[in-house]
Amino acid sequence: EVQLQASGGGLVQAGGSVRLSCTASGFTLDNYGIGWFRQAPGKEREGVSCISFSDGYTYYVDSVKGRFTISSDSARNTVYLQMSNLKPEDTAVYYCAADTWGNIRMSMFMGGWEDLKVRGQGTLVTVSS
Repeated sequence: EVQLQASGGGLVQAGGSVRLSCTASGFTLDNYGIGWFRQAPGKEREGVSCISFSDGYTYYVDSVKGRFTISSDSARNTVYLQMSNLKPEDTAVYYCAADTWGNIRMSMFMGGWEDLKVRGQGTLVTVSS
């Protein structure tokens, strides 16, 4: 079965750090783009960051630039999102998804979560002030 599993969320204080993992099973992430998205309470899901697994190209939305780092590990078939200097407004359920690099990159600002090829369950990150 093709799956993406997001993990690593939890409760963290403002200014703290947390690392999220997105692990694929049933398929390899080679030749895919992988995106992280988040949905805060009462808000729509938004793109956060994405990476081209084979080429290493990355993209970040402005609100997380300089604070979040996306990376990949081919041996573990996993993409990570290192989140630092967290703010209360980063509180959200974080999701990962996989599709072509073009589709994932476009989804960062055009939406279309439901159309992405493989979508994982979310992991909650709560940042306390």
